[in-house]
Amino acid sequence: MTHPSLLEQLRVDLGHEGPISVERFIGRALNDPVHGYYMTRDPFGAAGDFVTAPEISQMFGELIGLWAAGVWNSMGQPRRLLLVELGPGRGTLMQDALRAARIVPEFRAALEVHFVETSPVLQQAQRAAIAQSGVDAVWHERIETVPDGPAIIIANEFFDALPVRHYVRSPAGWCERLVGLAEDGSLTFGMAREPEPYIKAEAETGAVLEIGAIAYQIMLTVAARIRQQGGAALVIDYGHTETMIGETLQAVQNHQFVDPLAHPGDADLTAHVDFAALARAAHAVGAEVHGTVTQHDFLTALGINERAKALRLRADPAHATEIDAALKRLIGQDTQDMGILFKVLAVTQPGMPRPPGFGGDPPP
Repeated sequence: MTHPSLLEQLRVDLGHEGPISVERFIGRALNDPVHGYYMTRDPFGAAGDFVTAPEISQMFGELIGLWAAGVWNSMGQPRRLLLVELGPGRGTLMQDALRAARIVPEFRAALEVHFVETSPVLQQAQRAAIAQSGVDAVWHERIETVPDGPAIIIANEFFDALPVRHYVRSPAGWCERLVGLAEDGSLTFGMAREPEPYIKAEAETGAVLEIGAIAYQIMLTVAARIRQQGGAALVIDYGHTETMIGETLQAVQNHQFVDPLAHPGDADLTAHVDFAALARAAHAVGAEVHGTVTQHDFLTALGINERAKALRLRADPAHATEIDAALKRLIGQDTQDMGILFKVLAVTQPGMPRPPGFGGDPPP
């Protein structure tokens, strides 16, 4: 049976129901059960639409694993610890983290691994990756179904993939941006007729305010759990450290930027993470916040240069060149390097020492 494309479905739905919010459009484009971008493909790597840090080098996941071991130690070494990853991609980060964790046998023995993942395609890749680690894992579609208990929660390039809302400043106030149909049947942006009275920000007419309401709610859930049950969360993503006016929604297809409305279900849609908003959410429920720091400073503090040096000692010249290139991509400080673009935030239970990478003791 042939299903209509997501664009065709949207045309029908918008024709019947009228325009929908940008948030709802992004949700359908990414998570539609039949045609959603993340539901139908593996988007990672050279054959996909983008490359994430764990796919660039094993060093990234290894250092995250040692970071988690250091946090577990500062928690008092609980005998049972949930290691949870939100949006774990192919499972590469967790695979590398668990391998590095072997140097702390008591930590590895305490772990229960949980993945929060909605994509059947990526779940399959994660199962294959984790099978090589000799550790059982449990999959969830929502963080709310992860069992109770002290936890370390990892979110690498998770929050940037969550839908956002857009509001446009009009003479009457802030009106929500909507997605509707143009006369030729293509998708187009429009605005709600009535402004939202609760938005008080000042800006010029035509300015756009981007709000990650879903991200804020998820951080509320994560931080409340950590405050009540113990542990820490680590957020690594590209974004800004202060809430600001402006839109950052972008679409990527085959490693190229494309029109966000042109290829629903076939292009990755992301928005820069508002780290200030995530910090406010964590503070609101009584958790402690550390950072935000750059990925360069975080990985450098964890010892990535020393790890790269150790790998080079066992590498042939071609592999050594690859290690240097990966190191540059991860911690480079040029304008477009991940070391500057990506930020890192940690949330911990109250009273816990500062975690590694944020001024705390280095990992083991």
